[in-house]
Amino acid sequence: MWQILLVVLLAVLLFGGRGKIAAVMGDFAKGITSFRKGLKDEEEDGEGDDAAAPAPGLDAAAREDEKTGV
Repeated sequence: MWQILLVVLLAVLLFGGRGKIAAVMGDFAKGITSFRKGLKDEEEDGEGDDAAAPAPGLDAAAREDEKTGV
């Protein structure tokens, strides 16, 4: 059953009209681009805040232990 559905889907994509495959792939590329942009925006927003601030509840000795791994 799955093989038949796959063949029908491919036939619709190939013969379903002019530019169907190009349109589908264009939409896919736009989705990837917007996903990457969203990830980049999130990294830029949180970059300055979290990196400079020490973890809450840790004193200087505990922070130093975390840095050295001891």
